[in-house]
Amino acid sequence: MALIKKVKGITPHLGKNCYLAENATIIGDVKTGDDCSFWFNTVVRGDVNSIRMGNKVNVQDGAVIHCTYHGAATQIGNNVSIGHNAIVHGSVINDDVLVGMGAILMDNCVVNKNVIIAAGAVVTQGMELESGFIYAGVPAKKIKELSRKLKKEEIQRIANNYVEYASWFK
Repeated sequence: MALIKKVKGITPHLGKNCYLAENATIIGDVKTGDDCSFWFNTVVRGDVNSIRMGNKVNVQDGAVIHCTYHGAATQIGNNVSIGHNAIVHGSVINDDVLVGMGAILMDNCVVNKNVIIAAGAVVTQGMELESGFIYAGVPAKKIKELSRKLKKEEIQRIANNYVEYASWFK
């Protein structure tokens, strides 16, 4: 059974139809929308600040979501996929975003709607990623405009697939 832990009197609140793998960890001031999934070895740590997530957010294996004490909270919109071993720290991610495997998002960065962050990219502190582009590299740089096809076939498909995958485990 997943570890759901109260901190400073605050218990995580999960929306309807969420899936938590047996070794997922959700701590403190975390609120999610519906149809979210937290996969194996994920950590979502709302102990030092708040974490808010919309609907159909999937946090894939080994990913960590955290924030900064007396600083940056974390906000994640709807239809967001956080790839395997990614780190999201004190960031704002708007709707319809794919965060690639092993990507790192640092404090106070803002990812606007319809963005793909490539695997291994590092979004440095305070960066703002413009809507409709793919970002890659260290530090992350805009490399390509996001086609309508990629928006539908990557961002939406992956978010929807993870809702289906979660149903296999319930």
